[in-house]
Amino acid sequence: MTAAAGPATIVRRRPSAAVRRKRLLISIANHSVLIAVAVAFLAPFVFIVLTSLMTSEQALSSDLWPHPFRFRNFIDVFTTAPLWRWTLNTMLYSSLATIGVIVSSVPVAYALARLRWRGRNLAFMVVLVALMLPPQVSVVPLYVMWAKLHLVGTLWPLIVPNWFGDAFSIFLLRQFFLTIPEEYLDAARVDGCGELRILFTVVTRLAKPAIAAVALFSFLYTFNDFFLPLLYVGENPDNWVLSIGLAQFRSLHQVQWNLTMAATLLVMAPVIILFFVAQRAFVEGVTLTGVKG
Repeated sequence: MTAAAGPATIVRRRPSAAVRRKRLLISIANHSVLIAVAVAFLAPFVFIVLTSLMTSEQALSSDLWPHPFRFRNFIDVFTTAPLWRWTLNTMLYSSLATIGVIVSSVPVAYALARLRWRGRNLAFMVVLVALMLPPQVSVVPLYVMWAKLHLVGTLWPLIVPNWFGDAFSIFLLRQFFLTIPEEYLDAARVDGCGELRILFTVVTRLAKPAIAAVALFSFLYTFNDFFLPLLYVGENPDNWVLSIGLAQFRSLHQVQWNLTMAATLLVMAPVIILFFVAQRAFVEGVTLTGVKG
């Protein structure tokens, strides 16, 4: 017997140039609003990048394209300003503040979400009220307290309050903890685990996306914070963070826009890199936090 004939080969004809052009135009029309928004958001960033590569004369002219490209501007930024010191202060502030927010907010959020105790709803209302209050409300009494402790001019007034919880982080984590099935916690209790062990061995492992989102929120907020560092360390240049240093750098080199844009780009780079690296965990944590069930 002869072998059965193989399956028929399906040959797909490539669309003509006119059809491809029509599809492209339809796709552009369908995404026209998104394209316009993307251009509006990316145009300032592109302008910063191009200006940072210009000479001082080109930066003050109407030229939009640098010629020649001057990459030395990024080296001149480090020689004209203590950028490394500002970066170290910023990383110290942001890292310790983020760790403090996680360490202090996770137990509070677990207690509000999974433990039954008298006054829990009232405590949650207090968290919501603190969430709605702007930070400027408590600035004066806190500044007086830190001044009496002789800590104004240091980074401690910026770091220590984050170790006492953050209303937004507590609310975000609580909403995520409510989505964890109660059966997992009951099984751990049957095995003899206490609430503290359940928190660290069960809940924190299941809540990694939410904890990563809270950590990213806290780091970005403290990294970009300008008001509180200006209030507490504005008079001590040794403890300046990048936000204050960049503002001072702009005032000193306001004519040299190429150096100012190069410094701005260097300050923006860590935040942009961190966001793209942790984007998946950030989106997953924020998405799952809003789902209860």
